[in-house]
Amino acid sequence: MITVNDYMEALPEDRKIAMQKLREVINANLPGGFDERISYGMIGWVVPHSAYAPGYHCDPKLPLPFLSIASQKNFIAVYHMGIYASKDLLDWFTAEYPKHVKTKLDMGKSCIRFKKPEAIPFGLIGELVSKMTMEDWINLYEKNLKG
Repeated sequence: MITVNDYMEALPEDRKIAMQKLREVINANLPGGFDERISYGMIGWVVPHSAYAPGYHCDPKLPLPFLSIASQKNFIAVYHMGIYASKDLLDWFTAEYPKHVKTKLDMGKSCIRFKKPEAIPFGLIGELVSKMTMEDWINLYEKNLKG
């Protein structure tokens, strides 16, 4: 089974420094309780079953995913489920982004893409991940799930 360290070791040389810094920023700023592990083939931070026994509704055997980072073919990605689930957080992030980066925001529903590793706004990502606790995420997830 692949570990987070295995994932980091296998990265292309031109991505290792940015991915390591991204991981460090997330670990330094993410509120407590989340577990770091390989999730969906990426480095992920999840709500462990010990904190949320039902797990992920798509597959209850899996812990509830929250955040992931990945080195994709053409970009580095940050997947933040809180941005997808909270309009307020999305609005905050999209308003803050241009204050930190000159390039246009390249984003999907929960995916923030960085084509150039040197353009990653590490401080902004740190602030983003600090804004939602594990309890906040569980409550928001359940609210949206019950819809």
